[in-house]
Amino acid sequence: MGRIAPQGVLRFRQSLPGTVGFTFAGAEANVAASLAMLGGHDVAFVTALPKNTIADTCVDALRAVGVDTKWIVRTDDGRLGLYYLETGANQRASQVTYDRGGSAISLTSADQYDWPAVFSDADWFHVTGITPAISRVAAEAAIAAAESAKHSGLTVSCDLNFRKKLWRWDSSSKPRELAEATMRKLLPFVDIAIANEEDCGDVLSIHAQGTDVHSGRLSIDHYPEVARQVASQFPNLAHVAITLRESISASHNNWGGMLLDVKRDHPHFAPLADGQYCPYEIRSIVDRVGAGDSFGAGLIYSLCTERWLSPDRAIQFAVAASCLAHSIVGDFNYSSVAEIEALVGGAASGRVVR
Repeated sequence: MGRIAPQGVLRFRQSLPGTVGFTFAGAEANVAASLAMLGGHDVAFVTALPKNTIADTCVDALRAVGVDTKWIVRTDDGRLGLYYLETGANQRASQVTYDRGGSAISLTSADQYDWPAVFSDADWFHVTGITPAISRVAAEAAIAAAESAKHSGLTVSCDLNFRKKLWRWDSSSKPRELAEATMRKLLPFVDIAIANEEDCGDVLSIHAQGTDVHSGRLSIDHYPEVARQVASQFPNLAHVAITLRESISASHNNWGGMLLDVKRDHPHFAPLADGQYCPYEIRSIVDRVGAGDSFGAGLIYSLCTERWLSPDRAIQFAVAASCLAHSIVGDFNYSSVAEIEALVGGAASGRVVR
């Protein structure tokens, strides 16, 4: 979809009439683009886009960073979805306004995608809770895709990504209730579940004791139990990953993550200092939108790459990748493997590299 945003931390009322930026984004697209730029793995993106020049440009943007777009369904129905972003600063929160009604993906049914062909030469499928939030049709397509991928022998990962502004397609249910009912149909086909610090509560009614995300206070020690409860409800899961964001302000966050190895019942945290969890302190956030997707891309990359394959190493890589994404404008993470590895190794000072 398209992302429309004023320059820097300006508000729309300061910018319009006038000039705003237009880039491309979307949860699964962000993961695909970020993963492709890390290199070493073939990455393809599956979606539905309209037949027009703006959608052509979107496809070009994905191809430019190395994403295979041959499975994108081009349709006469629908439009390109949009979202509008005001980037917050200090005590003023960022604001997202969605404009996704009637988008091509919201109208394209599961049977219009050739899932057997899509998955015939693939190893991994990633989906998020944002796609099924758009419409009933998109929800049915997302569930069908996950089921087909699982039956085709792929590893399936899913980021819960609860967005209460989007779950509106069933007026008989509240957004949180609709999200839970829908995602409980998708998660039985998933091997790796990804969530942020509040998604498990919003989507699965599993809460971390002592946590208040709105005050920026997380009870870190309780998140392994949250992950264990998720795994107990969905025994198909091999890993449960949770990003841990402490929001001191819009410009100042502490950032880390946890990965539960379900089979060994062992939680791995990152980053660590002297063996103890010690989050990255990000004091001057450039752009936090898409950081969770960069975590997902980093986790997929590490779990597919020999030298990062172990759970403790995988969570280190994923957290470092997403930490760096906070320094980059736009939803795609343009960080390199070398930069991520340097941060994992302790190079966090931001000194000029000459």
